[in-house]
Amino acid sequence: MARILIAEDEEALRALCARALATAGHDVKTACDGKAALDLLVAEEGGFDLLLSDVRMPVMDGIALALTAARERPELAILLMTGYADQRERAHNIDPLIHDVIPKPFSVAELRAAVQEALTVQARY
Repeated sequence: MARILIAEDEEALRALCARALATAGHDVKTACDGKAALDLLVAEEGGFDLLLSDVRMPVMDGIALALTAARERPELAILLMTGYADQRERAHNIDPLIHDVIPKPFSVAELRAAVQEALTVQARY
């Protein structure tokens, strides 16, 4: 399946997303903030198919991460997630660079469906 990088500062949600996607057959790596995720992207030399990132995180937020990742790895599918309406609006300002914004809270089924859709669309390009 796909190699997925998850950037989420909330440990319980990061673990839930990783477990949900790993049990669906994906190879999953996690990071606790945008800077750590960017470091993994660089270290893995673009070895990921999808970036799933929270918008609101310490050190480097998901918007800055998405902008940098899209510039460095235009082939990377990017999904953002947020529970804040104002952050969702900020994320829509970068619509051309991301596949979608998943509103929190979400179910495991909704997460898996959003990831599958993003990967399917990205594979067409």
